[in-house]
Amino acid sequence: MKSRHSKKSNNKLKKIVLLLLIVVFVCGIGYTIYYLYNSYKDKKDNTNILDNVIVDDTPATEEKTEKMLELEELQKENNEIIGWLEIEDTNINLPVCQTTDNDFYLTHNYKKEKSKGGSLFLDKNFDLINGSSNYLIYGHRNTQGLMFEDLLKYSKEDFYNNHKTIKFTTNKDDSVYEIMSVFYSRVYYKKEKDVFRYYNFVNANNEEEYKDFVNNCKKSSIYNTGVTANYGDQLLTLSTCEYSQEDGRFVVVAKKVNN
Repeated sequence: MKSRHSKKSNNKLKKIVLLLLIVVFVCGIGYTIYYLYNSYKDKKDNTNILDNVIVDDTPATEEKTEKMLELEELQKENNEIIGWLEIEDTNINLPVCQTTDNDFYLTHNYKKEKSKGGSLFLDKNFDLINGSSNYLIYGHRNTQGLMFEDLLKYSKEDFYNNHKTIKFTTNKDDSVYEIMSVFYSRVYYKKEKDVFRYYNFVNANNEEEYKDFVNNCKKSSIYNTGVTANYGDQLLTLSTCEYSQEDGRFVVVAKKVNN
C-alpha cells in the first residue's frame, strides 16, 4: 500500500505534467495564430500591389509604358525596387528589389517590412544600370503560393507549352523574355569540380564564356524548348529552392526577345 507521501508526490507530478501540457498547447495555438496571421498578411501585401498605385495624369508613351510608370510610383516608396516580374497564370506578378546584402530581402518584403516570405530580388552582383549579360533573380517558395512557388509549374512541359514567355519591366524598358531552359540544380561545394554553377554567371568576358553558359543551360534542361541564345542576347535567370536534394534549386533561364 502506497504511503500518503508517495500519493502526494504522484499528484504533484501529475499537476506539473498537466501544467506543461497546457503551456505547450497554448504556445502551439499561439504560434499557429501567429503563422496564419503572417501568412495572411504576406498574401495580402503581395496581391494586387498595383491596385493601390496612383499614377500621375502623365499618359503612357512609346518611351514609357503604363507598367513603367507604375514602377516609378512604387520606387517613390522604396528606391531599391528595380523592376517588376510577371508570368501569366501564376502568382508571380511582383516587384523585384536589389540591395548590397542578398540576405535582406530573404526576410523583408518590398516595403522593407519584416516578412517570412521575403521578396523577389536581383542578386547584388548583377548590374541593372550598366548592364550584365545575365540577370539572376531569387525568390523563396511559399506555401501560400507566393514569391517563386509557382515557378515550379515549369516542371511540367505542358505548362511551359502554354507559358513560354516572361515579362520583366525596368525603368529602361518593358520587355518580354522567351524561356530557353528549365532545370534542377543545387548549390555546389567549393571542392566539387566540373560542375555547372549557373549562379556565378554575371558577365561574359567573351563569346566563348557566353556560349558555354547557354550550352550548359540547354544540356541541363529537363525538356527541349528549341530556343537558344546568341552572344549579346540579354539573359534572365529565375532561381528558387527545390527540396528533392540538399541545397537543391529549380531554375528557369530566358532570353530577351524585344526592346
